[in-house]
Amino acid sequence: MQNNLNTFAGVQSFVTLFHYDTPQALEDKYNGFLSPNIINDYKDYAEICFKEFGDRVKHWITFNEPWIFCSKAYASGTYAPGRCSPWEMGKCSVGDSGREPYTACHHQLLAHAETVRLYREKYQFTEEALQKGKIGIIVNSQWYVPFSPSKTNKDAARRVLDFVLGWLMDPLIRGDYPLNMRELVGNRLPKFTKEQSEMVKGAFDFIGLNYYSSSYAENAASSWLHIYPQGLRELLLYIKENYGNPTIFITENGVDEVNNKTMPLKEALNDNTRIEYYHKHLLALRNAMRDGANVKGYFAWSLLDNFEWADGYTLRFGLNFVDYDDGMKRHPKNSAHWFKKFLREMKQG
Repeated sequence: MQNNLNTFAGVQSFVTLFHYDTPQALEDKYNGFLSPNIINDYKDYAEICFKEFGDRVKHWITFNEPWIFCSKAYASGTYAPGRCSPWEMGKCSVGDSGREPYTACHHQLLAHAETVRLYREKYQFTEEALQKGKIGIIVNSQWYVPFSPSKTNKDAARRVLDFVLGWLMDPLIRGDYPLNMRELVGNRLPKFTKEQSEMVKGAFDFIGLNYYSSSYAENAASSWLHIYPQGLRELLLYIKENYGNPTIFITENGVDEVNNKTMPLKEALNDNTRIEYYHKHLLALRNAMRDGANVKGYFAWSLLDNFEWADGYTLRFGLNFVDYDDGMKRHPKNSAHWFKKFLREMKQG
């Protein structure tokens, strides 16, 4: 493990500019990412960040998990701004689950590409630019295993990959959406102009990849979270083979447990399942790197127990236990001690 992961040594700054948090003023003004007006407003916001913090930030991330944002906020309606068709689980009063997710993600891709172009022209490649940072975007995906070896289930696995990973990666690599999406979504899927296609294609220095779990693919996927370390290796090698082996940072990887308030602290710190999860996923990562996957860094999710969006404080992902009832005191779990030992051994080589 150590020899393959020595390139991870050292501390570098990574900053995410957007994590599902559209300003309410822009939602009120023009419905946020449903309007092309968001593109220039986002770019202006990003430039302020480049100017103010660029001397200290070496890795900019424009958007975290556009697929999650677009599907949860505009298809199911379970994330803000809570738009969906009325029969969806969000029980929204406004929205169109069949069209708006594609519109929102289209505008995120264009905002991302415009921002990358700005960064490269003014802050990255110019003689006077002192920042010399890198810029990318975070995508998320499970690995999808055919439920049976039948052709229909193999096709289903490829199809769901196109609708999750390919939704973002195909435009970034090839300048257009996957053929599966074009055929199935039809005119509800926006089109890139020739200029937009060229601008989006190659608009990254690195790709952040968030991986947690894998699912069987039939005509729909199973609910998460299933521990399947080899799925990380398969996903990385799929990206290598299908998307030109871009520079990858694993930007999230982890497993949760239920927040059981009646459990004694000593027992709550005994998270051996998490240790096994990280150990096996890091082994899978090492194997993918040995097979040529261009992975340059890894982030565990997460350092601390925290507010998990729609799940709130009912789940705990942290390496460190946060006592919400006692001044937010922090207690290292067994996994934190394991990780500390692992990193020390890795550094020693």
